[in-house]
Amino acid sequence: MDCTDKLAVVYGDVTLGVHGKTEGKKFDYIFSYVTGGPESLVINGMEWLYRTPKPTFWRALTDNDRGCGFHLKSGMWLSADLFIRCISCQVAVDGKEIPLPIAPENNKYTGREVAEQIQITFVYETITHPATQVTVAYQVDKTGEIQVTVHYHGNKELPELPVFGMRFIMPTCADKFVYEGLSGETYPDRKAGGEKGVFEVQGLPVTPYLVPQDCGMHMDTKWVEIHRSTALDNRKKKAEPSSLRFMAKEGEFAFSCLPYTASELENATHMEELPPARRTVVCVCGAVRGVGGINSWGAEVEPAYHIDGGEDIVYSFSIS
Repeated sequence: MDCTDKLAVVYGDVTLGVHGKTEGKKFDYIFSYVTGGPESLVINGMEWLYRTPKPTFWRALTDNDRGCGFHLKSGMWLSADLFIRCISCQVAVDGKEIPLPIAPENNKYTGREVAEQIQITFVYETITHPATQVTVAYQVDKTGEIQVTVHYHGNKELPELPVFGMRFIMPTCADKFVYEGLSGETYPDRKAGGEKGVFEVQGLPVTPYLVPQDCGMHMDTKWVEIHRSTALDNRKKKAEPSSLRFMAKEGEFAFSCLPYTASELENATHMEELPPARRTVVCVCGAVRGVGGINSWGAEVEPAYHIDGGEDIVYSFSIS
């Protein structure tokens, strides 16, 4: 269903489809109640998701993390990063919440419904002890832009976090990424050498440490564009070059763009043990722990660069 001035909405048994067309752009989004988030974002025929985006709580340990025993204090966040469940979701059409449109509730719809705006909110519960929740709201307007609001609910009984953000896994490796922020690799306590500007990074570089560890973080980012020209579509050896932009809505965010997840980096003890690069893993973060570096034999990260597990974290960004 083509719709140039409104969103076409399809209420499936287990998914919500949002479709539209505007000024040279056609978009088709599918949100899943089963996987707990968007499972397909297709823009002009290019699929941008390989897996449903989920909250991320872990970054691969650095030498300094190991030296100060951070993993022994906060290791439960690795499990939370790997396994999290969606416990509820809500749908609002043009600002009005409606009953969750799954079977048999969705039988009342015709398949010709339209809207100016759709918001779908997912609530996740961590497997930490004690558990806490993360709320992620996706708001789609008729231009196809998606505004994402992420809220981590702090619990004073939980340990410090390594990182908090959203992880997006894309089907193929990016050709490059372009961003506005600080030059080079930066962390909260490693920003002094960064210069503000717009920077282009070819490929998906991974810092060749002797032991693979977290790398490639970029602080104080206003926006980042991921550029791809390959797709998991056997009909095309090369797709039309496309880009997806993440833009901060309030303030700035941090991001990394790598060919590996944190757990893949964590599992390798040497660079040659990393799997072949097949995907693009973009983490859009609202909070990042510092890396320290005073020494690697026990010195903690300075207190100003810790992430308190008891404090709420709220941030937002758009996808377009």
